[in-house]
Amino acid sequence: MSTAAAPTPVIAELALRGTAVLEQGLVPDALLLIDGGDILWAGPSARAPQHQAERTLEHDGLILPGLVDLHCHGGGGASFPDAATSEDLLTAVREHRRHGTTSLVASLVTAEADTLRARVADLARLAADGEIAALHLEGPFLSVARCGAQNPAHIVDGDPDLVRELAQLAGGALATMTVAPEVKGAEEVIEALAEVGAVPSLGHTDGSSAQMTDALTRARAELRREHGRSPLPTATHLFNGMRPIHHRDPGPALAALDAAAAGDLVVEVIADGVHLDARTVAHVFAIAAEQNVVLVTDAMAAAGMPDGQYRLGSLDVTVASGVATLTGGSAIAGGTAHLLDVVRFAVTEAGVDLVRAVRAASSVPAAVLGMQDRIGVLAPGRRADAVLVDSELAPITVLRAGVVVTD
Repeated sequence: MSTAAAPTPVIAELALRGTAVLEQGLVPDALLLIDGGDILWAGPSARAPQHQAERTLEHDGLILPGLVDLHCHGGGGASFPDAATSEDLLTAVREHRRHGTTSLVASLVTAEADTLRARVADLARLAADGEIAALHLEGPFLSVARCGAQNPAHIVDGDPDLVRELAQLAGGALATMTVAPEVKGAEEVIEALAEVGAVPSLGHTDGSSAQMTDALTRARAELRREHGRSPLPTATHLFNGMRPIHHRDPGPALAALDAAAAGDLVVEVIADGVHLDARTVAHVFAIAAEQNVVLVTDAMAAAGMPDGQYRLGSLDVTVASGVATLTGGSAIAGGTAHLLDVVRFAVTEAGVDLVRAVRAASSVPAAVLGMQDRIGVLAPGRRADAVLVDSELAPITVLRAGVVVTD
């Protein structure tokens, strides 16, 4: 009489145990088995397979997936649009990584074409090395009337050939580009972005509700035809850099929110307590579909740094009480928060459900990048990116590809 052989145990370098935000929601006493930089198994520990781990880490706070920031201009005193060396670029990346952003999209600002070419080439090398997830171009095809902290002297009409050139220099790393729907050549830019595998992001616009709707409809059609990263366009930092809402002139923001409610558009939200009121953040989450809101930082060089003088592209920025504005003006010039701070504000101040807020900073942006099978979720087959936080959502330990982040 033969007996069935005992199942072969799962061999892992690390077993991570604690309450975790997994695909199915908030799971008490969850277990993650990690080996070779990837997650082998994730779920309730009571259902875990037989396993052997070289070490076990038990965490009494929360275990979150590594965060994914779609819109970040810098941090730690360094700025992606202004960095002089690769070490400057890495300074900004590491500042956010230490605070839980394990996948970061480096954002540039409006500049002359030659400057954009040089900066894109620099960031393409960083993407090739796996230090950043992708690139975002915020301009130069924007509205001068709603340019915010962008230099209006460098804003130009839409140029699809420049889009194609920059995408080639990016080597496949160009993920998104902000364009105002009403600028001359916007339609051709949207078509070119889809063609090169990038997602059009509608924003910095003084356009009408109808113009926003027309642009997002075109963007959706082009993305479906080209099969790029995501089938949905995005809206760059909803409400900020947009014509405000008026009952006789609804402007672009309500059109974007309608589309997000219908599942046709992903809206960026800077929930840092500066760019938007907490109730505005709550309204967006209440109206938009669950997979159609993404939390971003729009962070600039002052993230993680003291108040003082900084640069954003060609413009001077003053940071006072943690708020960045153009020097001598009142326009907000990016954020100074880390993405985990944004998640915390959304949860504690805006009342957003914890799991939904975390997904808006992890799995939803990963899907925009077309990288949902690799990052943004604590699930088998994904890279072992995790953020261990305390009860106040402050970072304790950050893992990237299963390795503790130390710098």
